[in-house]
Amino acid sequence: MAYSDIPVAPGVLLGAHSQPDDLYRAGLAYATGTGAEINYVEAHKWFNLAAVRGHEEARAQRQDMAEMLSSDEVKQALQAARDWLKLAH
Repeated sequence: MAYSDIPVAPGVLLGAHSQPDDLYRAGLAYATGTGAEINYVEAHKWFNLAAVRGHEEARAQRQDMAEMLSSDEVKQALQAARDWLKLAH
């Protein structure tokens, strides 16, 4: 699992124009518990969103998360990412 020393600031709003690195850092925060409570479903969601925007490391992290989750949890994460995209646009 990758580690980032760049914290995700609490309350930072991620929206339609968020950069892939910002989405990736949100995934790292949920995956590692840095600035957020550990939540692998949320981590997968943010890694997925970053990966969709071309972040290569997020693709690897998304796969790592998927291997740690049940198939139902992966479905939840994917649905959460789709819901976020609808709200962000």
